[in-house]
Amino acid sequence: MKPPILGEKRILPDSTSTKNIHDESISHTYVEETYGNPLYTGRYLLIIREGSIDVGKITKLLEKKWGLLVANTADFVNETIHESKIRDADALFYNELGVALLSADDDMVRRLHATTDYIIEPEKVVYIPDEISAGAVTGATWGIEAIKADESVYTGTGIKIAVLDTGLDMQHPDFKERNRTTFSFVPDESVEDLHGHGTHCVGIACGRTDTKGIRYGVATEADIYAGKVLSNRGSGAQAWVLDGMTWAANQGCHVLSMSLGSSVFPGQSYDIAYERAAQFALSKGTLIVAAAGNESRRSKNRFSPVGSPADCPSILAVGAIDSSRQIADFSNRAINKNGLVDIAAPGVSILSSWPLPGRYRVLSGTSMATPHVAGIIALLCEKFPEATPEMIIQKLNALAEKLEIPVEDVGAGLAIAP
Repeated sequence: MKPPILGEKRILPDSTSTKNIHDESISHTYVEETYGNPLYTGRYLLIIREGSIDVGKITKLLEKKWGLLVANTADFVNETIHESKIRDADALFYNELGVALLSADDDMVRRLHATTDYIIEPEKVVYIPDEISAGAVTGATWGIEAIKADESVYTGTGIKIAVLDTGLDMQHPDFKERNRTTFSFVPDESVEDLHGHGTHCVGIACGRTDTKGIRYGVATEADIYAGKVLSNRGSGAQAWVLDGMTWAANQGCHVLSMSLGSSVFPGQSYDIAYERAAQFALSKGTLIVAAAGNESRRSKNRFSPVGSPADCPSILAVGAIDSSRQIADFSNRAINKNGLVDIAAPGVSILSSWPLPGRYRVLSGTSMATPHVAGIIALLCEKFPEATPEMIIQKLNALAEKLEIPVEDVGAGLAIAP
């Protein structure tokens, strides 16, 4: 399999004009050059249309007509799919999703576009949402009190929380005694988090207390499933995220937290491959939450749509609020038809775990808001062990604290623990 072309996540410059963000005619190439981040990996996703010909027939077409060597997730029944295991293949079919990852040249892609049985889309580069300055450190664990996790009798015991990110610091003292299951989907990188973002997100969802005894985690007894889908440089391939989503679902995780994404432009629809993966996860009982994104600069009158994959109908998009219960300046908005913000959580100046020797760090972003919601969902799953994902969503929305903020920014409101 052709390796993906990845970039390193860089902060969007505040000098970028509002017109450049919202002009629907602007080319992807222009945005890529302006932001300095590649949008696509150079590979493609072939998506079979609903009710179209089956995987077997398209596999034969790719093999016989195009001479491609095709691997299939059905070949990995007893092991987890990993890109390093298919380096000799030209394509990988995700049987459960009706999606194939292709290494194809431009001529093949043009000719594949001619059929109506499937859709060809470029594979996205996935990033950590734009990093935001944390600001003041005072009251960095205010989020735990705001969502009332400190008042809850539930701890997430027996509940599996998956976090797809940059991995986890396996030597971190706060997690050494926990039930941990890990897997790296990034070729040639272990699950060890040499970036820090993943460890921070795991800490918010599943951590306990810092060295001073101050609580920073929501579901303090939940089982941790850390999937590394972003490299130590903070970027990854969309296929790695699809691998991680199916892994979490097959592992029986109750909730999956994804503080990652790709930029979405005004008028752009959600990604079908992600939606298929989310539907598969729901069918397995796994509820998915994802960061709405940090590209907005509200103080400069700049609003960006909810990012991908958070804009998918089957994924809960999480916005961020500050300690004054106001929408965070960076938090994205429901601009596109399907890209709604479903709920909000604390995401400004949040203390959590960080790889050693630092051990703890304060960060801001919808990345921080998302694992707060994942932790709350874990508490709900503990309280209502027989509930379906749909029932858990209903209870999450019913408990939410209504805010004097438009629903396009915070959805049902501030997520509250049971």
